[in-house]
Amino acid sequence: MKQSQMLIPTLKENPADAEIKSHQLLVRAGYIRQIASGVYSFLPLGKRVLRKVEDIVREEMDKAGAHELMMPALQPAELWQESGRWNTYGSELMRLHDRHEREFALGATHEEVITSIVRDSIKSYKRLPLMVYQIQNKFRDERRPRFGLLRGREFLMKDAYSFNESFESLDESYTQMFNAYSKVFEKCGLDFRAVIADSGQMGGKDTHEFMVLSEVGEDVIAYSDTSDYAANIEMAPVVLDYPESNETPLNLEKKETPDQKTMQEVADYLGHDLNQGLKSIMFKVDERFVMVVTRGDHETNDIKLKNFYDADIVELATEEETRQLLGTGFGSLGPVDVPEEVEVIGDYAVEKLVNVTCGANKEGYHYINVTPKRDFKVKAYADLRFIEEGDPSPDGQGLIKFARGIEVGHVFKLGTFYAENMNASYLDDQGKSQTMVMGSYGIGVSRTVAAIVEQYHDENGITWPAHIAPYQVHLLSLNPKKDDQKQLADELYELLLSSGIEVLYDDRKERAGVKFADSDLFGIPLRITVGKRAAEGIVEVKERQSGKQDEINQSDIIDTVRQWFNNK
Repeated sequence: MKQSQMLIPTLKENPADAEIKSHQLLVRAGYIRQIASGVYSFLPLGKRVLRKVEDIVREEMDKAGAHELMMPALQPAELWQESGRWNTYGSELMRLHDRHEREFALGATHEEVITSIVRDSIKSYKRLPLMVYQIQNKFRDERRPRFGLLRGREFLMKDAYSFNESFESLDESYTQMFNAYSKVFEKCGLDFRAVIADSGQMGGKDTHEFMVLSEVGEDVIAYSDTSDYAANIEMAPVVLDYPESNETPLNLEKKETPDQKTMQEVADYLGHDLNQGLKSIMFKVDERFVMVVTRGDHETNDIKLKNFYDADIVELATEEETRQLLGTGFGSLGPVDVPEEVEVIGDYAVEKLVNVTCGANKEGYHYINVTPKRDFKVKAYADLRFIEEGDPSPDGQGLIKFARGIEVGHVFKLGTFYAENMNASYLDDQGKSQTMVMGSYGIGVSRTVAAIVEQYHDENGITWPAHIAPYQVHLLSLNPKKDDQKQLADELYELLLSSGIEVLYDDRKERAGVKFADSDLFGIPLRITVGKRAAEGIVEVKERQSGKQDEINQSDIIDTVRQWFNNK
């Protein structure tokens, strides 16, 4: 394709709202353009990259035995009401009404739609297992769209679904998809980890996220320094065995702590370490009020709390609700003498403490010499805190370290959640009705493009992996006004095209410096420059990633290009 005929609007400066490299470079290089907050158009270069990633995904999905289909983005509310998610999915679900006031949602995901199709189409065990997938735009009303393609309101996603006779069969489908995902991200050239994760609003229990390692990632990965254990920090269990205290319990006392609100302020005021205080936080768990008590230096993990109660919704209680129940605000909360309508649960680290501090449920007062076993009732102790760096790895090998990651894929074992709620059943070999067992598998295709740029760039622009770049070769004619340069560049362009090599031909009447800068910005793997030695049939070939360059005779160009790509 001739560059003079393409829509590639480049920018010299970074957009004001672009905080990370992928956002900056994809906009500057003319790959994408923002239409509204969290909504982007893919321009010709961006669309070609997107298609390259889609092709890799399709290839591995087909190999895994999944079949492509297309479902509607507009989904009737009745399907979501059947599954029970209409009222629990949350504000990210984009909802609308048609002219007849019928409720719809723009598809954030398609479990309900595919379940309705399969339940009406598949009646016999002979048709199972079944795996289908689609690549389609999804919609989520993000509260704060940011980071370009990494967190948007509209994005391209591959979602796949498996329907199985049994949980054993689901395990096989899950493994097939897990392996297919690993191959997809390997072919995209990404440094990634598959980590244990939470299923969130999707339902189900067993699930893994595929995380691309990046400092701009919004997720934290907890991993072992000596084994292959890795989990989202929300899901990593704490396996510490907390020792019994040797201290003698002292008498409970109430102390005035005027204007001391935070754990650190109270600890400093009373003269003890942060781990000698109790942190009490009020949650609303499916309409019940729960006080979670952790050690002062630990952070409460609301995902673990949600899983402990097997709850649909977990949210912080408001200060007004807290005052109505306990007569005090957040800064003085504690588990001593709480009303019966508040359940108290504690983290394992709290159970064996002696002579610690907690809020007295009275503004400006705290208790000292608190001994949990003696001074307050706990419904249960559980693992309720976030794991920390230096904690033992849950697999018993090594210590935990942290890294940041960008989620690009997620695989779920949904089980029978949707099938039971939506009556998706089949007849087994005995003629008895059985509930289908399901899996769900998603890849953020447009997000993967951004993740690739986060790992493949330098100070001059993008440095695409060879099989992801929009074109294989960027052909530059430095001075098209000179007949020998224009003639050789035109000949090479036609030769590359006829040899099946993807080439972008910069035939513009621009200065050489502009062409070189744009070429570095685009990140196409090989650059062929036709310049002052055109009359001799000599051109310069430069690798974008390494910067290595050689002068090559025009007769050797095709072999050089093919050999280079064959080695990638």
